[in-house]
Amino acid sequence: MSDLLAIVGPMESEEELLEEIAYARPDRVTVLVETTDSDWGSDESEPARAVRDRIARLLAKIERRTGAIVVGTAGNREQLRGWRFDRVVGARAALAA
Repeated sequence: MSDLLAIVGPMESEEELLEEIAYARPDRVTVLVETTDSDWGSDESEPARAVRDRIARLLAKIERRTGAIVVGTAGNREQLRGWRFDRVVGARAALAA
């Protein structure tokens, strides 16, 4: 069983990120959404809705393309304290490792 953390930045190329995820062949994926808007999950503004829509599309693409289970999303690194991942891909992945 392999667990992967996919970090999505504000300007992250989705296709490149999907390639990295598929290459890792994970069983489970957790998505960390790094954005300047910390309230994107509950804010009803147009930019927050756009982030939610983008993430929803990305989660579906991850599952379809890799067959992995997306176990959830996180809005900041603090929410993942104590979690262990076999691999980290995406924006600033080197800092998360």
